[in-house]
Amino acid sequence: MSRSLLTKISVIPDMRFILEYAIIQKIAKFLPASRGQSMTQILLIRHAVNDFVKTGKLAGWTPDVHLNEEGKAQAEALGRRLADAPIRHLYASPLERTVETAEAIRQHHPNLQIEMTHEMGEVRYGDWEGKSIAALQSRKMWHVVQEYPSRAYFPNGETMRGVQTRAVNAVEALAAAHPRELIAVVSHADLIKMVLAHFLGMHLDNFQRLVVSPASISSLMLGFGRPYIGTINDVGHLLELERERKRSKAVSEK
Repeated sequence: MSRSLLTKISVIPDMRFILEYAIIQKIAKFLPASRGQSMTQILLIRHAVNDFVKTGKLAGWTPDVHLNEEGKAQAEALGRRLADAPIRHLYASPLERTVETAEAIRQHHPNLQIEMTHEMGEVRYGDWEGKSIAALQSRKMWHVVQEYPSRAYFPNGETMRGVQTRAVNAVEALAAAHPRELIAVVSHADLIKMVLAHFLGMHLDNFQRLVVSPASISSLMLGFGRPYIGTINDVGHLLELERERKRSKAVSEK
C-alpha cells in the first residue's frame, strides 16, 4: 500500500476503524477454530471530558458530573467513528458522563439500548470523594496510590486490588455472555487501564504507565485461549475533529 494512500486513510475515521476491526478479525481467523469462533471483541471506551476536573477535586461517584461542550463534541466524533461498527451490545457505567458518552454512540445504533454496569463504574473513593486533590497529596496513602497501588486503599472506600478484580470479573462475565459478538463498554480511565494491565500480564503497580485519554477506544479479544489486545488509546476520531476545526477556521479566515 502506498504512503499517500495510507495518509488518506488515516484522516477518514470510519475507514480507519474498519481497518482496525478487520485486523482483529484477521487475528481471530488464524486462531484454532475452537477459540477464534467463540471470541468476544470488546471496545473499552473512556467517557469524554467534563468540567469537574477544573475544580481540582476527586470526582469518583459524585452525581451530576456532565460532559461539557468539548466533551459533547468528542462524544459526537466518537459516535460517528463507531457508526458502522457491528456493535451488538452497549454497556456503560451508570454515571452521567459515561451514559452521555454512550448515548452519542447509541444515536448511530438505534436498535441498541444502553445497559448499565455498576461493576465498570468509577473507583469508590470513600472519604476522599469530592476532596481537593492538592490536599490529598499531602497524605501518605496518596503516595501509596501513586507508587504501589496494589497496596492502596481509600478510607471507607475500595482497595485498588478490589477495583481491578471487580472490573476484570465484569469483563469476563460480558465475554461469556456474548460469545462471537462485538460489544462496547463505556467506563473510566483507571478501570480501563486496570483491565488492560491484567490482560497484558502487567502488575497492578505498573498500570498507570498506560495512557487512556478521554473518548478513546481500546480493544480486547477474549475467548478460551490467550487474550488479545487490538488497540490501546485510539483517538483517531479526535485528531480528525481537530483537523476539521482547523479547516473550518482556515476557510473562515479567507
